Amino acid sequence: MSNANYRVEPVTVSLDRAPACPFDPAPSLTALRAEQPIARLAAPEGAPGVWMITGYDLVRQILADPRFSSRYETHYHPLAGGHLPPAPVGDLTGMDAPEHTRFRKLLAGKFTVRRMNLLTERVTEITRERLDAMERQGPPADLVEVFAQPVPALMICELLGVPYEDRDGFQSSARALSVAGTADVQYAAFVELGTYLRELALAKRAAPADDLLSDLATGGDLTDEELGGVAAFLLGAGLDTTANMLALGTFALLRNPAQLAALRGDPDLAAGAVEELLRYLSVAATGLRGVLEDVELGGRRLKAGDTVVISINAANRDPARFPDPDVLDLRRSAAGHLAFGHGIHQCLGQQLARIEMRVALPALLHRFPTLRLAVPAEELSLRTDPSQVYGVHSLPVTWDRG
Repeated sequence: MSNANYRVEPVTVSLDRAPACPFDPAPSLTALRAEQPIARLAAPEGAPGVWMITGYDLVRQILADPRFSSRYETHYHPLAGGHLPPAPVGDLTGMDAPEHTRFRKLLAGKFTVRRMNLLTERVTEITRERLDAMERQGPPADLVEVFAQPVPALMICELLGVPYEDRDGFQSSARALSVAGTADVQYAAFVELGTYLRELALAKRAAPADDLLSDLATGGDLTDEELGGVAAFLLGAGLDTTANMLALGTFALLRNPAQLAALRGDPDLAAGAVEELLRYLSVAATGLRGVLEDVELGGRRLKAGDTVVISINAANRDPARFPDPDVLDLRRSAAGHLAFGHGIHQCLGQQLARIEMRVALPALLHRFPTLRLAVPAEELSLRTDPSQVYGVHSLPVTWDRG
């Protein structure tokens, strides 16, 4: 559709998903993408312009354009009705160049494909240990609590060098952070883990080991405050997203038995299956960018001070980029999906997340060939807060004992 046919008046968009289609973007986003992939949202009088971006090409363009700022203080949050506070020290997602460049260079060498591949053996061991525990416990089980959350949490312990004697306590707080239902409990867990990691990071300066935090602590480029902030950032970036991809990915496969059977029957399908699940689910569904200068975008004139809301899940379902996008097809090429972002803020830990999913999902399905939901799908509690990573609060499953 040409730009000339777009409506020009502000629109109101609901982010509520259809209960019958828990994996799909909100219907209003899908409709908006078809009609006007860049649309001005209704906002209170006196507020800056707020634009919803749902088209794949436009989202990708914004993510690579330095005229759109990642700094939180440039973002007017339409749900909060105001600007966000600046990012905490060490939070790379809330930085622009050159500050972001400095931190990214320090971390990029720690997340190379080669280094992440070296962790594959440990991911395999942790996955096996969790599946053994799940089998000993017996059905039914909450897959989030016994499998999807512990695997990435334990890998973060491995990556950051959390001492073995501290890992039970770390696991307990991490579980509260990503599983607990109340915001107060989650915030308390985040503060507790952040404090612990800051203290651990400083301890690494005096007694470094073979882990990522030690590398950063002994590099001499970060202040104590920055080192602790980066440690907390790595926890937040690496735990909740992967945990929810493992849980929601399992849910999606159980609702698509033909695709589940294909993955079980073809071990070589794992890498492509993970990319398709990332595209199809897009658990980090939305993001914000502040407009730093007047910009022409998609036939619209955006002004300095405006905010754009980018819908990753709508962009990853754009039929102009992915044919039959609402179909889960593990054999499709999902190359170019935006689940890990794009541009300078593309996820640093994406290779580790891929390894965890490529190992954990097939292992789960092979260990429990009769795995199935233990409750009707419509009874599952989904994470509907738009500010959260999308997923399930719990995933009760059962299986036949061997």
